[in-house]
Amino acid sequence: MEFLTAHWLDITTTILGLAYILLEYKASVWMWVVGFVMQSLGIVLYYQKGLYADCGMEFYYLAMTVYGFIAWMRHRQKTADLPIRHMPKRMAFIWLGIAVAIWAAIYFLLSRFTNSNVPVLDAFTTALSIVGIWALARKYLEQWFVWIVVDVVTCELYFYKDIPFKASLYALYVVIAVFGYFKWRKMMTTDIRTDSNKN
Repeated sequence: MEFLTAHWLDITTTILGLAYILLEYKASVWMWVVGFVMQSLGIVLYYQKGLYADCGMEFYYLAMTVYGFIAWMRHRQKTADLPIRHMPKRMAFIWLGIAVAIWAAIYFLLSRFTNSNVPVLDAFTTALSIVGIWALARKYLEQWFVWIVVDVVTCELYFYKDIPFKASLYALYVVIAVFGYFKWRKMMTTDIRTDSNKN
């Protein structure tokens, strides 16, 4: 009982996280609603564990969940669901550069102004997540590659920081992300064929 009391935030956000990734796998717009609740609780959890970059990242996530929900719903109301598509190569290089710059900036802030003992990894996962959630909101297929990397590193980081339930969830995320990529790719191919038949 004492263990559950001490880890209730970890457990709750883990359950919400599982619901979130399953909804993302199905490309369901309702993942944004679940994500909003999960990230609100995550702010408290990460602050308590000294994962300051992850804590700050949750505020960005909150804004992006609102953006993603509106973008997906607006497209659905106009025609149909926002289509899954490839990220333009030029844009991919730009966002890679942005991720590296953000990583360096966050690392500097964490190592200089906080007592974080994992500034490199905390900054790394945060920087990549900024790109990942944006790509998800735009419904780019390649967002799954970003999350696979983030999930692997985050899994190890959370076990180290004694957040065992969420660490286990991120291990599951890796598997789901791999299947999610193939699921989305199949959905994208089906949508393209459907559009071609209409024309």
